[in-house]
Amino acid sequence: QVRLVESGGGWVQPGGSLRLSCAASGRIATINDGGWYRQAPGKQRELVASIYRNYQTTYADSVKGRFTISRDNARKTVDLQMSSLKPEDTAVYYCNLEVVPEPLRLPFRTWGQGTQVTVSS
Repeated sequence: QVRLVESGGGWVQPGGSLRLSCAASGRIATINDGGWYRQAPGKQRELVASIYRNYQTTYADSVKGRFTISRDNARKTVDLQMSSLKPEDTAVYYCNLEVVPEPLRLPFRTWGQGTQVTVSS
């Protein structure tokens, strides 16, 4: 019933920008903490950015100053703006959100399906 859909991935040249969007659908009262993760071939999945209920954000050192995470409670979306992209940013990017469903309003976490980001010349 509750699902997350990521969009905005694709190919971009080094130095370019992409904006990823994670949209929650279903019977959801609100969204709480959220994060964007990525997994490159042969690598472990890593957390790249988080946003909390009070809109505080954290970032992996590798993306600080280049990526910005944001949340829109009304639209139930969490976005990741990526700038100054590097080849090492190439990965499948996954959204993870804590959502509060109707009618029980017991929070749980769920994952999106992933979206491919490729940075190359």
